[in-house]
Amino acid sequence: VPSSPFTLRNGPRQSMNLGFLIVIAGVLAAAAGVSAFAPPRSARTVRPAAATKLSASTYENGYGYDDGTTATRDDLVAIADAYAPRDVYSMEQWARQNGAQTVDGVELYSADGGSDWGLIHNGQSTVPAGSPVVYVPSDLVLSSDAIKEEFGGSLEAAENELVQLDGNTERRLPLFRLMVKLMAEYDEGTDSVYYPWLNSLPRQFYNGVSMTDECFECLPPYAAKLSLEEKNMYSQFVGAIRDGFVPVEETTMNDDGIVSWAYNVALTRFHEVWYPSRQKYIAPMADMLNHSSEPNVEITFDTEGNCIVLALHDIQPGSPLTISLGDPTNPTPLFAKYGFLCHDCHTVFCKAVHLESQIQDLGYNYVDLLFDAQSGEVAPKVWDVFLYQLLEDNDPASAEQFCLACKANDETTKQEYHDHYFAYTLDALQRHVYSTMEDVGRRTVKARSYDMSTHPRAHVIVAHNDMVRDAFAATASVLEQMG
Repeated sequence: VPSSPFTLRNGPRQSMNLGFLIVIAGVLAAAAGVSAFAPPRSARTVRPAAATKLSASTYENGYGYDDGTTATRDDLVAIADAYAPRDVYSMEQWARQNGAQTVDGVELYSADGGSDWGLIHNGQSTVPAGSPVVYVPSDLVLSSDAIKEEFGGSLEAAENELVQLDGNTERRLPLFRLMVKLMAEYDEGTDSVYYPWLNSLPRQFYNGVSMTDECFECLPPYAAKLSLEEKNMYSQFVGAIRDGFVPVEETTMNDDGIVSWAYNVALTRFHEVWYPSRQKYIAPMADMLNHSSEPNVEITFDTEGNCIVLALHDIQPGSPLTISLGDPTNPTPLFAKYGFLCHDCHTVFCKAVHLESQIQDLGYNYVDLLFDAQSGEVAPKVWDVFLYQLLEDNDPASAEQFCLACKANDETTKQEYHDHYFAYTLDALQRHVYSTMEDVGRRTVKARSYDMSTHPRAHVIVAHNDMVRDAFAATASVLEQMG
């Protein structure tokens, strides 16, 4: 049997040679729910019991963070300092000492000088498709189910209040548990087993939850809608926490900076699984993987809760390791949730949020309603939605027939309607494109007027708006050529 061309690193200066059969066994075991890369028990970190809380009198009020205050204990993560260096290398050492493993050559890297970090394969050999790239033992993984068991009745009381206020929050309870756990571990300071990981996390976020009222004035309607939905969910979580049910210090739960940080960490770093039960995980080290529209790895969990990152295809040396965080055809939801722009997206949603009822009537989804960002081409279903809206306003009987044709995929009937009403549909679509460009332009001018030192998210908003403008300009050119 030929030996494996790579090794799994298990510790700062240790490596463990794995034969080809062991690698294949690991992949099969992951699929079967058993990891072949389980570390020796002596290396495992025991999951801590419910944290022993410090008295609120041991805190001192600190300097401001947005509209809140942050405590200044020396042993706490410096969340208030948005520009504090992220100690990612201590996190890596901690993770490896506690059983995390990687293929030889996998390293932390930053393309922007230390603000944003990721993982890259800098080994000498190609990582074969289907083979494990990163392993994180379950004892290091934050699990929403385990958190529920750890905190028991106090967490349950807060969750019951959330569901009573809004039944839609029930599906977000796993996220709530991760948020509470992060706050509890923050309270522990350097006594927390997760302190090296917490100290490696970003302090500042650029997503919808972090947007101020001034930011919202600069967001186009679709981005504002998505951001506001997330911000409203965050507000409900905060209300449940501050009612005093959860085992978190009062000073911590009343600090807007800490609470926002905990929510954003949970929101932007979780991975959801549906089997054997629906829950959310955060796996330190694996959570360093960044997004790509063409990912080369995927995050999986076995039935014991161990995290195994697998290569989707052969990974060449020098390749960043990337996962998919969402729909690659529509970058705005990624912007609203994670606060970054996906520059390798080739399409954008047509932004027809004002036609939501028509979209639902036709049984379409936003993923169907795209403009090609380079060519300006308009997806066929975009034409359907705009024509259907025109027919609803002017000929309800024809609108009903056209709707039935769309649902039945009756392309012949659909084409007859499109041919007959093309000039009107084209005019409606052009007006939408030009009005969107005008609105985005006006909002971009406002964002550019902000002082970046007091509005650090303005530059991300400008970049998002410019992306929308450029895509719509390409579509406007295509439409002009049609008449």
